[in-house]
Amino acid sequence: MSKTLAYRTPLTPAMFLERTVVAFPDQVAEVEGDRRYTYRELHERVHRLGNALTRLGVKRGDRVAVLAPNTRMALEAHLAVPLIGAVLVPINIRLSPQEIAYILDHSEASVLLADSEFVTHVRPILKNAKALKAVVVDGDGMTQSETNGFHEAGLTWMIYEEWLAQAPYAILPIAVQDEWELISINYTSGTTGRPKGVMLHHRGAFLNALSEVIETRLDPQSVYLWTLPMFHAAGWCFSWAVTAVGARHVLLRKVDPKQIVHLIEREGVTHFCAAPTVLTMLVQYLNDAGRAFPHPIHIITAASPPSPSLLRQIERLGGKVTHVYGLTEVYGPFTINEWRTEWEALPLEERAKLKARQGIPYIGLGELMVVDSEMRPVPKDGQTMGEVVMRGNGVMLGYYKAPEETEKAFRGGWFHTGDVAVWHPDGYIELKDRQKDIIISGGENISSIEVERTLLEHPAVLEVAVIGIPDPKWGGSPQSVRHRATRASGDGG
Repeated sequence: MSKTLAYRTPLTPAMFLERTVVAFPDQVAEVEGDRRYTYRELHERVHRLGNALTRLGVKRGDRVAVLAPNTRMALEAHLAVPLIGAVLVPINIRLSPQEIAYILDHSEASVLLADSEFVTHVRPILKNAKALKAVVVDGDGMTQSETNGFHEAGLTWMIYEEWLAQAPYAILPIAVQDEWELISINYTSGTTGRPKGVMLHHRGAFLNALSEVIETRLDPQSVYLWTLPMFHAAGWCFSWAVTAVGARHVLLRKVDPKQIVHLIEREGVTHFCAAPTVLTMLVQYLNDAGRAFPHPIHIITAASPPSPSLLRQIERLGGKVTHVYGLTEVYGPFTINEWRTEWEALPLEERAKLKARQGIPYIGLGELMVVDSEMRPVPKDGQTMGEVVMRGNGVMLGYYKAPEETEKAFRGGWFHTGDVAVWHPDGYIELKDRQKDIIISGGENISSIEVERTLLEHPAVLEVAVIGIPDPKWGGSPQSVRHRATRASGDGG
């Protein structure tokens, strides 16, 4: 029997906007400062962007890099680049020029969409990106010297809004032919060497986005605030998830607690994602102002595990926290602390301890285990530590141009996270450390996370980080390398 597209079309996030513009054409899609665009207008802008890129010569499989904070250009690129079958390369705006140059060259990006704030930062290194042909700048304030820099590097350059206006609004067909094609190459931080290019595929992005919709209860009335950078771990797929349901994107260039609270009030924000550090900033701001969140708000947190102390404080201020866990290699979150109704009756202290766990896999993403060095599952006793390994549709294809690194990461047929956890009797996991950060003292494993949580229970401690240092007697000893005290401690630190 011959195959036909009647029962088999590629899964891709590119299809989400095409449905949403029919269902909610006049609903507000994106808000950036005083600019507001409906889904009808966003659809037009995305297709203009797709046509503009095509006119530059961008074809299926070509790389389009984005160097921008959470702006309309960054969001529109997340929707337009996959539409034409090209590959998105989001770049961390905090990287050094040398790291940015490496990513542009390594990814073979042919077009760079750059925010004007970072043009001076990267202009000197653009000539090192051999495949780069054009730079599109979003924003005002381009100086003559910056313009000359593009010409010196032999690059075509355009201003984003002018460039979009000149492109036709012609509806483009979805160019994705295989759901296992690359949708994005997201580069890791490079803390242990050169950044690694994580290859993400359309199928995984589609399923991760739908899982976010289900797990975080997004719907057409939701309002999502972009506190999480879109360039970080694929933006946890929220650029596609929010679009899929016709919810509102509220864009934020820079994390600022006062601005976050202002936008929550002005836009009626219902959801945002934030690392524990951002939550700590918000708690401090609200406490200093003698305020709470203006209405109950759904907060999704990940990165370093939040302490029970922080979770308690957020709850008291009106935040409903969902704890998730993942890595760039798994599109952001892969597990969620799926909350049980019966836990609501527990005291706040007990609820906070339960919420600090990383939980179980998202719906439809795959499976995980906690294993020992021989790849044997550890006992589900909440005590025995092992490495978290994952497999399924929510896992990357591998590292770009790095077959040895890929093979190492996938040894035994599972993706190795490098994170150490325990497995509780109910099947939920709880992180204890990174493998490289476990402190071995006197033959005993000490979790730096456990030490940090204990210190954070003290009312005078706001933030703390613990690492192991060599000890002549015990082999290793935990030391606090960074802490910030609350004002209650009397030093204002």
